[in-house]
Amino acid sequence: MNGRRALVLVVVAAAIAVYFATDAGRFLSLDFIRTQQAVLAGRVTASPFTTGAAFMLVYVAVTALSIPGAAVLTLAAGALFGLGWGLVLVSFASSVGATLAFLTSRFLLRDAMQAKFGDKLAAVNRGIDKEGAFYLFTLRLVPIFPFFVINLLMGLTSMKARTFYGVSQLGMLLGTAVYVNTGTELARITSLQGILSPGVLLSFAFLGILPLASRKIIDAFRARRVYARWAGNRPRRFDRNVVVIGAGSAGLVTSYIAAAVRAKVTLVERHRMGGDCLYTGCVPSKALIRSAKLLNHIARAKEFGIAEASARWDFAEVMERVQRVITTFEPHDSVARYSKLGVDCVQGTARIVTPWEVEITRADGTSQRLTTRNIVIATGARPLVPPIPGLAEVNPLTSDTVWNRRQLPRRLVVLGGGPIGCELAQCFARFGSTVTQVQRGTRLLPREDPDVSAVVQARFGSEGIRVLTGTTATRVVRENDGKFLLVETSEGAERIPFDEILCAVGRVANTTGFGLEELGIPAGRFVEVNEHLQTNYPNIYACGDVAGPFQFTHTAAHMAWYAAVNALFGALRKFRVDYRVVPWTTFTDPEVARVGLSEEEARAQNIPHDVHRYGIDDLDRAIADGEAHGFVKVLTKPGTDRILGATIVGEHAGDLLIEFVAAMKHGFGLDGILGTIHTYPTLAEANKYAAGAWKRTTETEGKLEVAGALHAWTRGESGFARVIGRAIALVVAPDRTPVYPPDSRAD
Repeated sequence: MNGRRALVLVVVAAAIAVYFATDAGRFLSLDFIRTQQAVLAGRVTASPFTTGAAFMLVYVAVTALSIPGAAVLTLAAGALFGLGWGLVLVSFASSVGATLAFLTSRFLLRDAMQAKFGDKLAAVNRGIDKEGAFYLFTLRLVPIFPFFVINLLMGLTSMKARTFYGVSQLGMLLGTAVYVNTGTELARITSLQGILSPGVLLSFAFLGILPLASRKIIDAFRARRVYARWAGNRPRRFDRNVVVIGAGSAGLVTSYIAAAVRAKVTLVERHRMGGDCLYTGCVPSKALIRSAKLLNHIARAKEFGIAEASARWDFAEVMERVQRVITTFEPHDSVARYSKLGVDCVQGTARIVTPWEVEITRADGTSQRLTTRNIVIATGARPLVPPIPGLAEVNPLTSDTVWNRRQLPRRLVVLGGGPIGCELAQCFARFGSTVTQVQRGTRLLPREDPDVSAVVQARFGSEGIRVLTGTTATRVVRENDGKFLLVETSEGAERIPFDEILCAVGRVANTTGFGLEELGIPAGRFVEVNEHLQTNYPNIYACGDVAGPFQFTHTAAHMAWYAAVNALFGALRKFRVDYRVVPWTTFTDPEVARVGLSEEEARAQNIPHDVHRYGIDDLDRAIADGEAHGFVKVLTKPGTDRILGATIVGEHAGDLLIEFVAAMKHGFGLDGILGTIHTYPTLAEANKYAAGAWKRTTETEGKLEVAGALHAWTRGESGFARVIGRAIALVVAPDRTPVYPPDSRAD
């Protein structure tokens, strides 16, 4: 800390210390103002400008030092100076004091905070640069946090001081007026009955409704600003309550809910009802995984006591089975079913032409334009094909197109080590392809902990999959002897021959072609939405893969509920989408399932945690099933059974995870899981034993000494006095040394 900062810090600390040491706070109480009201009023009458200036200096000092008393001074301003003059004094004094606190916080703390939390503050500063003034105005008008907290925190951001002052002056004006007016009414109270005077009751009532009124004002102002260019285009009547664009998981659930509450809803899909999940995602991949796993079990026949087993199979027939599974699912998501539910299903391309109009163009070229109160964008995402030179010329496979194949590629290269890449790489290897998996990062499944990645990568190696991590694909070339992927590894350049190449390096949201650009709806990696899933237009929502941040079928359905309810009933109440407990599963063998924090994330975020682990190789049912591998790992808040996150690696991990999901969602911890009867022998007992690993960490040497003394007394080997003595000693000088410490704890 340099000399100037040290000097400012000393001055501020000294001023605050003097305030508390001299009990100066007694002069900023309503009791003092009441008892001295006549004297103070006399000074105001005798010397209004001098008294007003002194009042402003006191107010500025109190606000700048962030010490208690500003609210009382605001009431006192109304009582002593009246509404008009009191409002002027407080308005300027509070804004000047707030700006001084803002500048002090910036001078003393911003550099240190930037050095320690620069990555997190960068995102905050981007938001501040974009709409910081409006955000501050919202906080001033509807004080979610106390004003002194806002002053100090804003000083850590990139907001300009003049912007802070101007917005504070304007934003605090309405609330200040209410408080000052309340002070003028309180000054007129001469008896207990006076508290019931209409003026006082009206002021307090206005204070009570201020947050709600402010929110409505802000919403109206924001809507007026965003809809300004569409003035005169808003229909007087609407054809629909909601139009949903996209019939994947998010769109189907949104339209289902709308129809269930008797709203008039149109669902527009340009391809097939059911979206990626049904045709190119969850359903076909799990059908393929099941067939591949059966082949793997047959290959492992000797492990199960079967001397010899073999299978005759045809890849084309396997893929036809995948299509039959899809066909079985299709009625669940069909036009017939949703039409019967009351949804107007239209096949065509939708384009938003105004905030309240959607134009639908059908395959035959005909079109219709619907007016609607609300629009929900649920257009999903598509596989990303990276811009690797030469890649496009070999027609790479993706998770969208791989299902059209009927011939097994002899040599397959998989680009990407995420869930999709890992699932498909293992499937094709089990069918007999020679698979090389290329991952730019240092390990497979980079969102999971390193020990999780290690288990999956070891299994892949045992099944003949060549995994190249820390490898960059640079070019695809065609030559007379075939196709080659050129890569750079830690050991140098390499040419990998292949017959087919599969891109599984991520997915990109479908944001173009729906009129978003023309309306000015921000859409980068995802369509930008707020906590209610609204875009910058309050009546246009987005949910599912197109809105992120999670691209799972189950989160798309989860988001759809919020989009539907907020669109249809938001005028009464809006709900913030809840991402606190989001589980996911990677369906490799072994499966990987997680909810909440991973160990690596907890460390990176400096979140204190204990780690409790149970190895599934010890589980009776897993041993009997020949699947004795993997583990359950649970993170808890130190000293408690509260679950921060859970990861399961093993057979049916995705099914086992739900117990931890329920615990985190509904607020019970590992003690609740441990106290629940689990059927024997089942894989679900692994969760109980993981909870038992936590329970053992609560056993301390002190507790066991007391227990040992008690048991010695019951055997007649010692007196009861020794038991009492050990118990008293445990209370006076607790020995909390754990007998079985947790695996690790963050610093």
